[in-house]
Amino acid sequence: MLKEVLVVEGKMDTVAIKKAVDAETIETGGFTLAPNTLAKIKAAYEKRGIIILTDPDRAGERIRTYLTERFPKAGQAFVPREDAIGNNDLGIEQASPEAIRAALSKVHYQEIKPRMEFTNRDLFLSGLNGSPMAAEGRAKLGAILGLGYGNAKQLLNRLNNYGITRDEFDAAVKLL
Repeated sequence: MLKEVLVVEGKMDTVAIKKAVDAETIETGGFTLAPNTLAKIKAAYEKRGIIILTDPDRAGERIRTYLTERFPKAGQAFVPREDAIGNNDLGIEQASPEAIRAALSKVHYQEIKPRMEFTNRDLFLSGLNGSPMAAEGRAKLGAILGLGYGNAKQLLNRLNNYGITRDEFDAAVKLL
């Protein structure tokens, strides 16, 4: 069983998780986040640790941001968008067990003191900003490094906050 508790959005996400790994989940019920749900998340965070695994869409990112502000030492796992699409829907519930296990194998933790190793110049020189194919490149890089998709600003934040090394970044860029 996974030590940390997975924080997901809904019941169907829990069903998909259970097909992939033996883990306890807490469902946010979307962005509602009732006080008793936040209390459960806080208790899990303090006792076992949590990993946030929300849908790779705008609502999921909003929930992730909200929870990360409150629980800064939470693990962050991302299923790439292309692995979370099915039945005309986008979400963790559409991801295969393999995609969920892959996301959980690349969990990142926010560093309390962010580094400033990566800059917009790094993204520009790597074709990840300012080019017609930049968004696609960022999505692929995010999948390789387990950072999820983000615009250039989000990608920089994740590169600098989740302990990605220059060597990891360079190796991932070469795979693009």
